[in-house]
Amino acid sequence: MKRSAEAAAPPVAARELTAVSADGSRIHVELHGPDDAPAVVLAHGWTCSTHFWAAQIRDLSADHRVIAYDQRGHGRTPAAVKAGHSTEALADDLEAVLATALEPGTKAVLAGHSMGGMTLMAAAGRPKFAEHAVAALLCSTGSSRLVAESLVVPLRPGPVRTRITRSILGSRAPLGPVTPLSKRILRYGTMGPGSAPEKVAECARIVHACPRPARVAWARVLAELDLDAGVRELRVPTAVVAGTADRLTPITHARALAEALPECVGLDELTGMGHMTPVEAPEAVSGRIRALVNAYLKQEEKAV
Repeated sequence: MKRSAEAAAPPVAARELTAVSADGSRIHVELHGPDDAPAVVLAHGWTCSTHFWAAQIRDLSADHRVIAYDQRGHGRTPAAVKAGHSTEALADDLEAVLATALEPGTKAVLAGHSMGGMTLMAAAGRPKFAEHAVAALLCSTGSSRLVAESLVVPLRPGPVRTRITRSILGSRAPLGPVTPLSKRILRYGTMGPGSAPEKVAECARIVHACPRPARVAWARVLAELDLDAGVRELRVPTAVVAGTADRLTPITHARALAEALPECVGLDELTGMGHMTPVEAPEAVSGRIRALVNAYLKQEEKAV
């Protein structure tokens, strides 16, 4: 059964803030839910926006304070200067969001999807991360070798596949309007084979709305990504969620993260799901965030 237009619309924020990053970049931040509820911070992935977390915001904001923000160059956050695309910039932006949206010392569960998960890894050793993060969720992400291990191109692993994958992901070609063909391409590359048409359409609208300069600039950063050291710095209880049919960050990345994390508290392998797990399996992702809140944030509050 198709969702109503009202249910499909992105949630309206209770309040909006602007965080100012280390280089002066202005980051769009949305607050949902009660101010005095347990806090959850959501960081979206490459070519997405706060709209990507719509299902989690609807679910969690009933009894959580949900903080979602647009990564630089995405959604309502302006494009960065040419030199402003790096994992250090991602960490700077997250620190700015935490400082702006949370009171000093307030703890939160941080969840990142894809590039958002990489943001958590990049920021793991930062002071604001240590001050505010009580637990984390890494969702459909990886820390290195993203191009080499991608399965988007159906060839054997090797230099040829790597070159073709790099050229596809970093292509400067405009995505254009959402069409039946573009939805089929997006579904193949980023979603599980059983994804419902309305979920494919939802992801297509979000991805196609990403400005081309941001898409290309961040693709170059991701192609050279090496955050293995950041994984080892992620010393809060951390859960990992990934789809078994993910072509962009195959399940091997999730298993490697679970093995390398200092305190991994669970690896959820979602059978048949692709890269867009918060949209494809919203109940599973929201449920894991709730479990982290209950296990770590509420216990922290009781201890204070």
